[in-house]
Amino acid sequence: MVKAVFFDWFNTLARFEPPREKLYSQVLQEFGINVSPKEIIRGILTADRYYFEENAKSPVEERSPEEKFEVYSHYPKAVLSEAGINVPPELPLKIIKKVQELYKGTTFVLFDDVLSTLEALKQQNFVLGLLTNLAKDVDSICRGLGLEPYLDVVVSSGEVGVDKPDPRFFSLALQRAGVDASEAVHVGDQYQLDVVGARQVGITPILIDRYDVHPEVKDCPRIRSLTELTRYL
Repeated sequence: MVKAVFFDWFNTLARFEPPREKLYSQVLQEFGINVSPKEIIRGILTADRYYFEENAKSPVEERSPEEKFEVYSHYPKAVLSEAGINVPPELPLKIIKKVQELYKGTTFVLFDDVLSTLEALKQQNFVLGLLTNLAKDVDSICRGLGLEPYLDVVVSSGEVGVDKPDPRFFSLALQRAGVDASEAVHVGDQYQLDVVGARQVGITPILIDRYDVHPEVKDCPRIRSLTELTRYL
């Protein structure tokens, strides 16, 4: 019997505003490359997966300058390559630098299905938790977005010193929720971090694929919206 539902943060509960694909499209146009936000989003998600998986192997910020450069320079190349955009070798780093400058003005916003889903789950007496690799002040972000009344458990990498998919991360969430692994479900958008990470401690994973970029995933439930979650609880 499921007693607790854990959620990832980025692309599960929240996204950037303005959306990253809009920022990339804007910057690319400055370099004479016309591509719509819709056309760039798959590349961004592919690059995300690369970065998160690299960081899970060993924290990128703790690597040598040469290794960090390799990871950071690969990210914009992955974005452009997946979008079918060919540019001179020196251009990806210029693009990512401009995008990062625009990121400084972004904020987080919730997806439209979040509050209604959390409200419904809360009424059914599920223990609800947020499990995130964010290193920022997660509590203040949640307060600002109106999430605080719904969350019983918050575990962030900035607080505990380890990231998903580290088993200790998920084990701490179970401990704080007061449930066994067999009584918990974790919803997230990254296969290695969220699905594999949850499964290795016995938590049932659900992959949320809001942009339909993981049709190959068949070994766990895959949902496009949180409104689909109730069928698995």
